[in-house]
Amino acid sequence: MHKVFIIFLFLFLYSAVVSAQNVVTDSQTYTPQQLIEDILIDSNCITNVQVTNVVGGNFGGADQSYGYFDASGTTFPFQSGVVLSTGRLTNVNGPNSSLSDDDAPNWDGDQDLESILNESNTLNATIIEFQFTSTATQISFNYIFASEEYQEGNPNTCQYSDLFGFLIRESGQQQYENIALVPNTQTPVKVTTVHPEIPGGCQEENEFYFESWNDNTAPINFNGQTKVLSAVANTTPNATYEVKLVIADEFNYRYDSAVFLEAGSFKFTTDLGPNLLESTNNALCPNDTIQLDATQAGNNSYAWFENGVLLPTEINPILEVDSPGTYNVEVTLADGCISYGDIIIEEFTAFTTPNTTLIACDIDQDGFTQFNLFNADLDITSGDPNLSIVGFFQSQSDAEQQQNAISTPENFQNTSINQTVFALIESNQTGCTTSSEITLQISNNTLPVYNLEACDNNPIDGYTLFDLDQITTQIELLVPNNADIHYYLNEEDAFAESNPLPTIFESTEANLQTIIAQVTTNSSDCYAITEVNLNVLYTPDILEDETIEYCLNDYPETITLYGGVLNDSPSNYYYQWLHNGTDTGVNTSFIEINEIGTYTVIITDPNGCSNTRDITVVPIEAPIIDSIDFTELTTNNTVTVNVSNTLEVEYALDNTSFQPSHIFTNVAPGLHTVFVRDLEGCGQTEQTIAILGFPQYFTPNGDLYNQHWKPKGMTAQFNATLDIKIFDRFGKFLHQINPETEGWNGTLHGNPLPTNDYWYVVTRPNGQTYRGHFSLVR
Repeated sequence: MHKVFIIFLFLFLYSAVVSAQNVVTDSQTYTPQQLIEDILIDSNCITNVQVTNVVGGNFGGADQSYGYFDASGTTFPFQSGVVLSTGRLTNVNGPNSSLSDDDAPNWDGDQDLESILNESNTLNATIIEFQFTSTATQISFNYIFASEEYQEGNPNTCQYSDLFGFLIRESGQQQYENIALVPNTQTPVKVTTVHPEIPGGCQEENEFYFESWNDNTAPINFNGQTKVLSAVANTTPNATYEVKLVIADEFNYRYDSAVFLEAGSFKFTTDLGPNLLESTNNALCPNDTIQLDATQAGNNSYAWFENGVLLPTEINPILEVDSPGTYNVEVTLADGCISYGDIIIEEFTAFTTPNTTLIACDIDQDGFTQFNLFNADLDITSGDPNLSIVGFFQSQSDAEQQQNAISTPENFQNTSINQTVFALIESNQTGCTTSSEITLQISNNTLPVYNLEACDNNPIDGYTLFDLDQITTQIELLVPNNADIHYYLNEEDAFAESNPLPTIFESTEANLQTIIAQVTTNSSDCYAITEVNLNVLYTPDILEDETIEYCLNDYPETITLYGGVLNDSPSNYYYQWLHNGTDTGVNTSFIEINEIGTYTVIITDPNGCSNTRDITVVPIEAPIIDSIDFTELTTNNTVTVNVSNTLEVEYALDNTSFQPSHIFTNVAPGLHTVFVRDLEGCGQTEQTIAILGFPQYFTPNGDLYNQHWKPKGMTAQFNATLDIKIFDRFGKFLHQINPETEGWNGTLHGNPLPTNDYWYVVTRPNGQTYRGHFSLVR
């Protein structure tokens, strides 16, 4: 008997301990009216509280989807309150050891929730609607959202979320306002809007407001939960408001969610502004202050608390804060009701930047010069990309108040010897600022004035290229080894260290130009500055390169090539002649040549500057007739002359005048001489041709004219291979013409033949035959 009692007592105590570590729910003890009026509100300052509608899941028994929760003795942030779930209330109880995944018959969603959140397809909606009246201008209550849809490391957390809203409107109005929002935003609180980074899924969203992933020791049966959040609404005193607390599953009933409302948290509130937090990058900067304003209309009294400790002397509606902490205010209204306000203020860690010195050069050595204050940037920020200089000031107070900034810091003229100015530096991450001192010193190092000469280059115009490294080599002998040497067009660019000149610099002023050489150390400090005079030396102005012709037919006669000096006497210069790159030994202003090739003349002024030009001598020769094409046995014979060299030539036929065209027309049969000559007078070429033709008649009457018939263009040299036979009209063979004779004399066996038409047959060696007739006239 004792043994049984001891076992029973042990089990009872173990059960009590386990229960004490977990949230326990109760769906039967309190009516919906009591849950709202006595648990959530529990205040005489909020009146006319009336629950008007309740919707929940029908589980066919004593369980509900809403009710009371007790978290006494647990780690849950609320001790007690009201909870609404999308599943059985008993599945809200801790620990987190099972999946809350409930459904119930005919458990629909909510159209108001879908409309406000711009979502759809809700179901399993738990709803409590009520009315209230208060004398406050603002009310709030605290809540925590928890859900099985929080799944650590699972991309589903990025995609799926049940919906809930705290909807409020003044009685008589149609449109609700949702006040279940991520603080200082218009974003509804959901799994997908409040969570840490999900590796492989999505980036964090409002992570500051996420409390924890829950394991099997959690006091509630949900996988994750938010921090304590506040739902805040502005209200009109003594007006009646309607509130709709609603939570619903989306798309399906799986993976339930719940909203926990803290008991007694529905109260008057005073808005002190958003929390100033490092995580949201709006914390208080060191040495900055902020005014917290709790002012409300009416005859009120104010009590301020810092980290829970009353500030007895702070009784005004405005509190000036210069240090981090949690600040609360209790505003006691004229009717005795209290409005509560709180704000968390964090402070960014202070940062400091070093002081530095800028050293500039002073050409006239009067102690005053120009400084590029931005040259101090690297020393002050140490190259930290999160720091930037926002301005320069002539006093510490101006820097702190950010007033009277130096307008041209890249070209600042000091007003006193060893003057100190101040740089204001801002953290790009926090927006906080600090200042550093910049001491402005003058370098007392000097350098000589340097001169650099260079020959004018083509075109000869007083401008040329200068190799500034020649001066750098000289300066390096007088300055520290780590010095940097740069060149600038003028002092303004040098002091601003802008627009440095390239090492190979083309002058921008004719004949003589002065530029500035600046030597710096430590990247920005000016060691010394001086002038460099750039002198453009005269270079002989000569003709451009050219090509001339030499007639090979004239060899060994010579032609004269001239150096080609312009605008001056050739005798004022020195000459060197090269032929195909080899020195000819000629050093006069001209050269006699009879060889083709490239002749280079180098013309040098007594100052040592030279100019060079090439004269390319190309060969020409008498025209070469490549071929002569002609037609024959036509009424309009043509002759076309083709030459093989590309000269400018003209053409003539026999004793006619020369013409530019190589084509002759209306050429009579017979022997002709073609002439081709070069227009430059290099030579002339000729060639004889024979154009075949058949006379229409002959008159062998003894008068010495037309005594024989023979084809024209037929000689021992031309057309000698033709076979020519003559016949009478009856086809009787009469005579065969020998090309070496004068032709047929009109006889047969020594006897003259009468006047009549006679026939000829001409056969070429290739078998081509011509037939015709002619007249013998006595």
